[in-house]
Amino acid sequence: MAEERRKFKRESAQARREALICATLELVAEHGVRGATVRGIAERADVTQGLIRHYFSSKEDLITAAYEYHMTHMTDLTEAPASQLQGTARDRLVAFVEASLTAPVVDPQSIALWASFLNKVQNDPAMKAIHARTYADFRDRLEALIAAALGEAGQVTEAGQLRHLAIACNAVIDGLWLEGGALPDAFEPDELPKIGLISVGAIVGLNLTHSS
Repeated sequence: MAEERRKFKRESAQARREALICATLELVAEHGVRGATVRGIAERADVTQGLIRHYFSSKEDLITAAYEYHMTHMTDLTEAPASQLQGTARDRLVAFVEASLTAPVVDPQSIALWASFLNKVQNDPAMKAIHARTYADFRDRLEALIAAALGEAGQVTEAGQLRHLAIACNAVIDGLWLEGGALPDAFEPDELPKIGLISVGAIVGLNLTHSS
């Protein structure tokens, strides 16, 4: 334990801040926002409560930072396979949908976090602003992939229609993600991504279920 504490103290300020956020997310997933106390977070991160106050002005500040970190991290995890793929625009769209409906994006802890944060998102202006911003970021990345795949297929789509397609596809992905995380044993390993590809393909008018 002492060695872990010394290691923590040698880390950069950014790494320390991130470690506190990760400890917060763990406790929120386990006990809800109210159950994630400053004392509990300090114990989980193996630091003093004073160190938390050094990086965050209040528990509310820490919770808000944790929510933004979590939402941004989920989007980055989803897009990573598509952004690293050297292939067609269709292949990148397929990779994005598949990543959004498989681990580590689909995860029971993420569902627990979503449920725990939901009330604060509805009632806290700062949390609502983060939700709006991160939702738009995810939707815009998805829209760009849809536009590229449709353009590659020779289909010209107006900006307004592309937005509607992205909103609809995002809704399908969100629904499958929610069920996959809440009921992880209810689906076969590849079932959710297959359903996602069929559904997204039907919405945008592309066959995403076979190699191009």
